[in-house]
Order: sequence, then structure tokens, then C-alpha cells
Amino acid sequence: MMTGSTFTRHSEIAWRGGQTRSTSRLIAEETAIALTYNGSTHAVMMGTPADLEDFGIGFSLTEAIVRRRSEIRSIDLIPNDLGVEVRMWLDGDRAASLAARRRAISGPVGCGLCGIESLEQARRAPSRVRDRSIVFRAGDLLNAMQALSPLQTLNRQTRSVHAAAFWTPRTGIGPVREDVGRHNALDKLTGAILREGGSAGEGAVLLTSRVSVEMVQKAAMMGVPVVVAVSAPTALAIQTAKEAGITLVAIARDDGYGVFTHPRRVLLPDEAAPRAEG
Repeated sequence: MMTGSTFTRHSEIAWRGGQTRSTSRLIAEETAIALTYNGSTHAVMMGTPADLEDFGIGFSLTEAIVRRRSEIRSIDLIPNDLGVEVRMWLDGDRAASLAARRRAISGPVGCGLCGIESLEQARRAPSRVRDRSIVFRAGDLLNAMQALSPLQTLNRQTRSVHAAAFWTPRTGIGPVREDVGRHNALDKLTGAILREGGSAGEGAVLLTSRVSVEMVQKAAMMGVPVVVAVSAPTALAIQTAKEAGITLVAIARDDGYGVFTHPRRVLLPDEAAPRAEG
């Protein structure tokens, strides 16, 4: 899973408290990661060179390239001087579907969205999360977020990467994945859950980043009913979470958080203000 060092030490001239000194600091690595399917490059992302098999699997699901893990026949990691290729081979039907999708896109592919379908793809209707009548206690979600920080191994060393983790009341925090890119961290988490044969439908995703529309779209593809984030959501993320049936909890601090959509899944204290169902 590891294809190279996730951090290196660099010299630093530190000026703090009015004092200057020469020191060094651990810095997170960032490398080019090419995601290829059946011999063709689909996207090149910048990310942390760790858990790349999880990344390939998770990206394939959250970007609707596959519907299940079994549609990826094989996956190989090919390092080179410029970065790492995550080389995946799809089964026949899924490969044909991807090829047709690529032919429908006109113009050069840079960010993954381009040509005539760009706006439609950016605002694609989210998958609807299955409602299993799951309810989480407000304090448990807060405790889960507070328990995440000690598990962010790379961030403790570098202070420059995001984390995505999966939590359930029964098992606590399960897989934790880190990356310089918040989308990458969530894709890696998705891949880790799939590789372990688990389901995201019984728990919550914990994020150390802000919540944009792409993060909600990816969470919907995972099928997770609750997303908890340390930073604020965008307006479009809130709208998308409403459409997807996701309970969006954000601005999680030591003293609490805000519930922005579908509050029925969060069991707030009796003295809490009346909830408007979103």
C-alpha cells in the first residue's frame, strides 16, 4: 500500500516569539498519481503516496466508474520518476461503459470535468442514501470527532494533511485515511471500507476539512447516512445533502456543532431548540 515516504525532513529558519533559530521540520510528501483504466489515463491527481490501492478503489466508486468492488478485475501500483500510476483493469461491461463516457467528453481533460458535459457532471444528482432509521446520540458524535485527532499519524508529524475516518457506535473509529487532498482522503477511506468488505450504511464519516459539494456527492456514493466535519459546509453542499438524504453535521468544536440537514438522526438533548426537518 505504501509506495514511498509520506514525509521528509526539511531545513527551516523559524521566527517565533521575536526569536530566530535554525531548525528542521517534517514536511508531507505530495506526488502525481495517475488513475488509469484498461490502459487509458482517466485522471491525474496530486496526493500523498500512501494507501493508493484504497484510493483507486474508492475513486472508482465515488466517481461512478464502478458500482461495486468486484467490477475492478485487478489493480497494480506502478511507481516511476514522475509519480505513481494506479493501474486498474475493469470487467468488460464496465470498461465499455467508461469508454463510451470518455468519447462523450469533448476537449482536453484537465480537472476531470470538461466540454459539453461539465456543468451537468458538476451538479449531478446525488445518490439517495438508504434510510435505515439510524439515530446517533449528539454526545457520541462529538466524542468521535475528539477521538480522531490522536489517530492522525501523518498530521501529527507534518500538520498539513486532511483525514477521513469511519465511525460506528458499536466499533468506534475504524479506518482512518490521510492525504494532502481532502477528496483523496475520503476516496481512500471509501476504498478501505470496500476492501474490508464493510458497509458505510451503519455509521458516520468524520472529516477534518470543510464540506464542499463534491465531498457530499462522494459520501452519497458511499451510502453513508451521516457526515461530521470540523469546518463549515458550502450552501451547495447543504442543498446536495438534503437531496441525498444525508445528515450533515459541521463546524464541530469542543463545545458542540451544527446540524444542517436531516436532524432526525441526531438525538439532541430535550432542551434543544425545535428542529426544522431539511
